[in-house]
Amino acid sequence: MIKVGIIGATGYAGGELVRLLLGHKEAEIKWYGSRSYVDQKYAKVYQNMFQLVDDRCLDDNMEAMAKQVDVIFTATPQGLCASLVNDDILNKVKVIDLSADFRIKDAGVYEAWYGIEHKAKQYLDEAVYGLCEINREAVKKARLVANPGCYPTCSILSVYPMLKEGLIDPSTVIIDAKSGTSGAGRGAKVDNLFCEVNENIKAYGVATHRHTPEIEQELSLAAGEPVTISFTPHLVPMQRGILVTAYASLKKEVTWEEVKAVYDRYYDKEQFVRVLDQDVCPQTRWVEGSNYVDVGFKIDPRTKRIVMMGAMDNLVKGAAGQAVQNMNLVFGLDEAEGLRMAPLFP
Repeated sequence: MIKVGIIGATGYAGGELVRLLLGHKEAEIKWYGSRSYVDQKYAKVYQNMFQLVDDRCLDDNMEAMAKQVDVIFTATPQGLCASLVNDDILNKVKVIDLSADFRIKDAGVYEAWYGIEHKAKQYLDEAVYGLCEINREAVKKARLVANPGCYPTCSILSVYPMLKEGLIDPSTVIIDAKSGTSGAGRGAKVDNLFCEVNENIKAYGVATHRHTPEIEQELSLAAGEPVTISFTPHLVPMQRGILVTAYASLKKEVTWEEVKAVYDRYYDKEQFVRVLDQDVCPQTRWVEGSNYVDVGFKIDPRTKRIVMMGAMDNLVKGAAGQAVQNMNLVFGLDEAEGLRMAPLFP
């Protein structure tokens, strides 16, 4: 059994990690780390775990944790993992970081967008960007995995095949995205109160959202040239889910069949990316609670543009599910272990 430690086990992503790992045949959680709930029973924090988890929450001592587990998940705010990780820890355990600390390869870009100093620059080149469908082989050999952000995961997987194949103009990419409120975390914020969110939709982080450079970095690698995007996220009154609608100008006239063949070439063998049928648009309700990403597209011959769409659960494929998928790859397990659940509906 793989022994697991989680730092940030009482946040939404941490709670989802616990839920998924309880159903994992090859993993056992040994350390429920939570700075806010030290010595409190985990099932008191999340009552859905009553009689499923008897453990108490421990602190976030990564050094001590590394002596007891095989892999550490850090589901924490930006800056914490970078402040804790060191050679001694990485020589003992695998680390899968769900924050942004090791996603962006340029420390200056990270510091400019996140407003904090990067405290572990020496690991930026080593860390593997854990988007399994694109970096699978590198993930298998990694000791430090940077689990991608939720918006970037959905955005990149929706656009990647078209950019990689050179079918769209990289300078024209616009990404409009919506997320449920769990994407903002479990901390108390006025903007996330029921009365603020219910019966409302709003754009936020316009032209400044911190996931922008992460998306640009990975799309630039796909295109083989620098890509600058316009990215606008929106908050919608639902608990889970991300919907991405991306737009770009086509470089040449293409048919639906030709574009479908491109998406199938990249995703036909991918268990967790489902390319939808013609004229079927992705919806968050059909992926909720699962590790699936549904992608689709629509060619607009009038404007010579293509609309690329994706939907996924921000807490599963956008966070905990993808982290478990990365863990499976790192330890040579079946990539889908612990992740085979069908989407929930209703």
